[in-house]
Amino acid sequence: MKWNKNKSLSLYCLTLLALSIGCKQEKQSEETASTPPNIIFIMADDLGYADLGAYGQELIQTPNIDRLAREGVMFTQVYAGNTVCAPSRSVLMTGKHMGHTTVRGNSSPLVQSDENPQGRVPLLEEDVTVAELLKDAGYVTGMTGKWGLGEPGTTGIPTRQGFDEWFGYLNQRRAHNYYTDYLWKNEIKYPIPENEGGQEEIYSHDLFTDFALDFIETNKDTSFFLYIPYTIPHDEYEVPDTAPYNEKDWEENEIIYAAMVSRMDRDVGRIMQSLRDLKIDENTILFFCSDNGAAQRWEGRFDSSGNLRGRKRDMYEGGLRTPMIVHYPGQLQPRTDSSAVWYFADVLPTLTHIAGTQTPSEVDGINVWPAISGQESLPADRFLYWEFYERGFQRAVRWKDWKAILPGVGQQWELYNLEEDEGEENNIAAQHPEVINTIKDWVEDNTTESQYWSASTQ
Repeated sequence: MKWNKNKSLSLYCLTLLALSIGCKQEKQSEETASTPPNIIFIMADDLGYADLGAYGQELIQTPNIDRLAREGVMFTQVYAGNTVCAPSRSVLMTGKHMGHTTVRGNSSPLVQSDENPQGRVPLLEEDVTVAELLKDAGYVTGMTGKWGLGEPGTTGIPTRQGFDEWFGYLNQRRAHNYYTDYLWKNEIKYPIPENEGGQEEIYSHDLFTDFALDFIETNKDTSFFLYIPYTIPHDEYEVPDTAPYNEKDWEENEIIYAAMVSRMDRDVGRIMQSLRDLKIDENTILFFCSDNGAAQRWEGRFDSSGNLRGRKRDMYEGGLRTPMIVHYPGQLQPRTDSSAVWYFADVLPTLTHIAGTQTPSEVDGINVWPAISGQESLPADRFLYWEFYERGFQRAVRWKDWKAILPGVGQQWELYNLEEDEGEENNIAAQHPEVINTIKDWVEDNTTESQYWSASTQ
């Protein structure tokens, strides 16, 4: 009798315990579901469309990024904001295309002076960035890598554009040196004495990964936005270790380039492992892309642009199209290839949607989460727009499967059908004047001139 009574009490206690645990787990699940996911946006610098194994690369090893593609969604028709660094990042941060965003080139002759010899234009105080919007939504915001949208003391520096903390290069030209003797941490110079006097002891890229890992660890219990615009594989071609390509019978820069890409891939793997170790990987959305097309095509070796025409500084697909991978374990269908067409202007409204906050009405991009999540297709008839000022004034527009390019002031528009001619080999503008007229009318109605760049001065 005594044994049965104790057994009944034990069963009763176990039942209460199970109910208590069940309620606690249900509450935790509700809390997790109501907590906005972390967002990590990793962007390579001058990585070609075909430089990753997932996109057809056979010589450069990128197993960690390829794993992201296998476990997430890999996009094949996503575009950068521009064909060079600073304006592409301006589109990314502001959600405004090149006909509206503030920074429309790496430099401007209109603002060059003794005080500003490089002609840099910063983001303005009135510019609203995705970091500001996410910070206002309760996210902790951090950035490490290359900024390029504001020199020291200007309105454009990251801590004045929505980032709680940041670490890296402000000036994109200084970012060419991977063994710099200083970086910026928030608004203070961060000296690297080990690299002074031409020494090459500390590789700046490694410091960015260390910052990212520390930021993730520190903020693991809250929602965070981490922007990692790596400087790899932009030239100068420098790397501490050329493994696993040491014995390759390639040109020296080819070996270094491949090693730089693989080093970045290694660090993407370290970031993903950190998320798994901290058990926050299933509450973290990670994006991976490049800021523009390949700086070099590496013809006959890596064929970094694949079958696309052009490279960085070209308005053809090889200059604008970027690999784009989105990873969100348990939420996105793995091994998904998507041909949805979108670009950097869409990042801001997409991230604000993810964060559950409002998107400013004046942005040019749209929320592309329905396409990322496989819920629905994007509007087929929207226009994507670019300008470029370094080689005269050029324009490009994608509308449906049409790609139109204006190669210079006073020149004729070119037209390609990307569905039939992805390599942009056959200019069919003469056969489709109605398409050209539709595109020209849209450009006239949906772009504005910049006070810092002028077609007539290029």
